[in-house]
Amino acid sequence: MSIKVNAITKIYGRQKALDAVSFEIAPGEVVGLLGPNGAGKSTIMKILTCFIPPTSGDASVCNFDILEQSIEVRKKIGYLPENNPLYLDLYVEEFLSLIDEILISSKNEKRKANSKSRIAGVIDLTGLRSEKHKKIGALSKGYRQRVGLAQALLHDPEVLVLDEPTSGLDPNQLLEIRSLIKTIGKEKTVMLSTHIMQEVEAICDRAIIIHKGKIVADDSTQNLQHISTSGNVVRVEFSSAVDAGLLAKINGIKAVTALTPFSFQLTAQPSADIRPDIFRFAVDQKLTVLAMQKEELRLEEVFQELTKD
Repeated sequence: MSIKVNAITKIYGRQKALDAVSFEIAPGEVVGLLGPNGAGKSTIMKILTCFIPPTSGDASVCNFDILEQSIEVRKKIGYLPENNPLYLDLYVEEFLSLIDEILISSKNEKRKANSKSRIAGVIDLTGLRSEKHKKIGALSKGYRQRVGLAQALLHDPEVLVLDEPTSGLDPNQLLEIRSLIKTIGKEKTVMLSTHIMQEVEAICDRAIIIHKGKIVADDSTQNLQHISTSGNVVRVEFSSAVDAGLLAKINGIKAVTALTPFSFQLTAQPSADIRPDIFRFAVDQKLTVLAMQKEELRLEEVFQELTKD
């Protein structure tokens, strides 16, 4: 596994930021860590990148233990923290050269010789070629995020950890950074935190939803749309007007909302499929079903259900 987390708990004073969190991320997966502000997303990332230790539990990155082999873990991870710390007075290429020098062992002559091509590679990958001779402080936030991604990728890590990578970006910058992350995700394991549902739907294969320090859901983005505690919804249109009271008597229906005299939104129990019963009702009432569609919950609606207090 690229990332393995086993019963991680983190306590700050009297506050339990994480409560026995466990999950695994396989090589090549792009996983979104979702949750409201204060849910514990950044804490998980800081633990995995060896910035802070857990109170209890254990974790590994590329089979290296975060406590016993933290240096090896850091070699495997590229990390973009939420605040994206950059040297604003340095030029883009100059900054990346500085980071590269820090990463290189003084004895690694081969790596030193490849420094220029390595820096040029991440500049091209992150779309910074036209900005490389500009000061970082003069860049837009979108391009600063690209610089942060470039430094995270400079040592060619196997795992990329991104904390709120698109926070504060305008719509055009959002699309650009999402596209970039998706491209990177074709070759690396990516874990990113966000509370923007469209982000996860656009980028991720899988989502882990965390609330108050606990995992409340962990599945593919497609499967998560089937999770609902309030019920599933079917829209139906009949050939003639129908009494909503009669529809409410169909087995399994919790609520009936009349959209027109002929069309209705029917809410059923979460595990019930009411479509066969609707057809039988139509036959009994000598009605024709003109249209019927089972509606999938949007990921945003699932998120709201799972993280409500």
